[in-house]
Amino acid sequence: MSTTKITINNNGSIKVEGDFQIFDKAGNAYDLGGRDVVALCRCGLSQNMPFCDGAHKGKFEHEAIAFSLPPKKEA
Repeated sequence: MSTTKITINNNGSIKVEGDFQIFDKAGNAYDLGGRDVVALCRCGLSQNMPFCDGAHKGKFEHEAIAFSLPPKKEA
């Protein structure tokens, strides 16, 4: 099994690389056309949602710096 890598880009998309599938809320798979790299929109401006089309350029700012999440809540 290959690893899936997810990168949160500064001022832009979420890059997904590797062996993955993407599903809508009804459980239907998107046809990724054989791609092993896609960019997902974070800004909400893409005309190709949920995929990035570059519409964020100059309109979305976020510096992506990794941090630790707080401890997981116990059920």
